[in-house]
Amino acid sequence: MLSLVSKLEKIVLAAIKNSVGLEETNAMLMPTKEEKYGDYQCNIAMSMAKRLKTNPRNLAFQLAEAIKDCGGEFIEKCEVAGPGFINLTLRSEAILQSIAQVCERGDIGEVKKVIVDYSSPNIAKQMHVGHLRSTIIGDSICRILEYLGHKVQRDNHVGDWGTQFGLLCAWIMDRQNTDYREVDLSDLEALYRESQALANEDEDFREKARARVVALQSGDEDTLRVWRYIVDKSLEHVYEIYAKLGVSLTREDVLGESFYNPMLPSVVKELQERFPEGSRPLEVRENQGAMCVFMYNEDGTPMFVNPEDEALPFIIRKSDGAFLYATTDLACMRYRVEELEVDWIICPTDSRQSLHFKMLVASSGMAGWLGKVKFEHVPFGSILGKDNKPLKTRAGKNVHLSDLIDEAIDMASKVGRLGAEDSDFTPEEKASIARAVGVGAIKYADLSQNRLSDYVFSFDKMLAMEGNTAPYLLYAYARIKSILRKASETEGYREPEIADIEVSDPYERRLLLQIARFNDVIEQVVDGWRINLLCEYLYNLSGFYMKFYENCPVLSAENKTKRSRLAICTESARVLRLGLGLLGIDTVERM
Repeated sequence: MLSLVSKLEKIVLAAIKNSVGLEETNAMLMPTKEEKYGDYQCNIAMSMAKRLKTNPRNLAFQLAEAIKDCGGEFIEKCEVAGPGFINLTLRSEAILQSIAQVCERGDIGEVKKVIVDYSSPNIAKQMHVGHLRSTIIGDSICRILEYLGHKVQRDNHVGDWGTQFGLLCAWIMDRQNTDYREVDLSDLEALYRESQALANEDEDFREKARARVVALQSGDEDTLRVWRYIVDKSLEHVYEIYAKLGVSLTREDVLGESFYNPMLPSVVKELQERFPEGSRPLEVRENQGAMCVFMYNEDGTPMFVNPEDEALPFIIRKSDGAFLYATTDLACMRYRVEELEVDWIICPTDSRQSLHFKMLVASSGMAGWLGKVKFEHVPFGSILGKDNKPLKTRAGKNVHLSDLIDEAIDMASKVGRLGAEDSDFTPEEKASIARAVGVGAIKYADLSQNRLSDYVFSFDKMLAMEGNTAPYLLYAYARIKSILRKASETEGYREPEIADIEVSDPYERRLLLQIARFNDVIEQVVDGWRINLLCEYLYNLSGFYMKFYENCPVLSAENKTKRSRLAICTESARVLRLGLGLLGIDTVERM
């Protein structure tokens, strides 16, 4: 599944080797900004000229001739401009060939086993807006990796262990003495707040909560039974949210903190034994009663420091013997690498966790638990309200994700024809379209942002029918499908194919070139997980289609031209649907 730019790069690198005998690895190719300069520009002549001590323009002419020889069937024109730019124009046949290869799953090189760790809500609490970005970004990453042919394992690392469960179990079993099966999720949230407040005031209850933590850790069946109920009840809610969002996580993907809990003592013990005090570059020693990992650079200076420029520890066991997130994550890293034998781990989380992941990767690497595995922390910014502060309710509480989704669907039901009383949509169609538009609007508004930036949440902007929004893209898709439906109703209709396309108009060619660049964009997206580039591509694709539609009659065209343009419409819809699908957005046939 080579992208256009990858195919061109092979041609250019072969031409360089044939003409000047150099083995280059980067052809320095990029799409041209203006159509008059062709489709792609190669800037390598100017870079090579310095090393070869020759005139860059003369070298560019030499390379241009070699490129024509190597890629004549692929490249229509190869021209030199300015001080040594090489402008490449593709043959129409090459563009159509690349379009045919979009959606294929081959030739990606080595297939990787990838774990994507995302969403990770806390048990006994309703999911809120703070879980949205990890869930949406992680799900899109999984879909893109699967499109590329990698073996993807989703991992929902839920917070299902710790002190809060001792508090809840103590409240239900020791204080209220109620039947745990009568407790609902909304009750659990309130109970946790109440039990936390009581533990701060009542030493007797605090001791009961500690006893329940010990009971959990020692495997007491009565306590575990209540704990399992709390977890199951919470996960019911979580997966209702995922179903609303159209997220691909399942119950089988849950591997929470409780799974790693038995491994934590061995993690600390192994690190202590292998890296005692004085070891370099990794040292494990006690600091103020806590067991800590310290990391050092080659020159012996601390790798991580606090604001006072003192060595910053990675704490793996508190002074009271309790373990922390760092311990769980180290156990998780060791398990994934040694037991699951993964090649690649991806964790999309709030950017405020960046330091934690840097320390995790450094310590895992020094301990030999990371090996050659590629680890990517994919940080992101916050969702803000109109006041440019983290999005909250008027009461200052976290916005429940379920409420946010329901409101988006409700507002989408009032957009355009859906909200008109004389609409010819059935109630079922209206509900289905409203869900696709509302949920799609939430996802697209998030994914179209620069991932590292905060953004202001606005229903009005994300549900707008104009501009770079999901409703605009969904409408563009529905419009294409409407044309194809009308065409299919004519006598003697035959499904159009890529082979029917004959490029005869600049608007056709621009649209087709944009479609053919789909895999180029996917390569750019994966390099740093810039999913907003896919959104930008789809928005531009929709714009090119609208220009094509305005300037190139489809249904009223002559037979041969009509079939060609119907095939262009078919490919436009196919790639638009594919791209939206990689974002986790469902398309609609009518809108």
